[in-house]
Amino acid sequence: MSWIFVTRATALSMLVGALVLAGCGNSETASDGTADSVAATNVDHSHGGWWCVEHGVPEEECALCDKSLVSKFKDDGDWCDEHDRPESHCFICSPKRFDKFASRYEAKTGHKPPQPEE
Repeated sequence: MSWIFVTRATALSMLVGALVLAGCGNSETASDGTADSVAATNVDHSHGGWWCVEHGVPEEECALCDKSLVSKFKDDGDWCDEHDRPESHCFICSPKRFDKFASRYEAKTGHKPPQPEE
């Protein structure tokens, strides 16, 4: 009789394990079915990646995160005093400026970039 208990317990463990591994079957990314859906689902907010999600530019060029870059942009005459950021990165003054950075992101990843948060 004890071998039946072991067999049932083993079968039950395997079933639970299979259900855990299978999950509910729903994808973690939502899609409305259009080709324009943003494919970047694992967004890196650590500032350790190459893209600054908050500001929509490559991390190494983000003067809003790396204040040591501010003087270079100001010296080059590339500064928006109204919004306190590089003029070339001021998507508030001109949302079309983001297109240049978006094309760099797409060339590197093959996906549309996440929209800047600021």
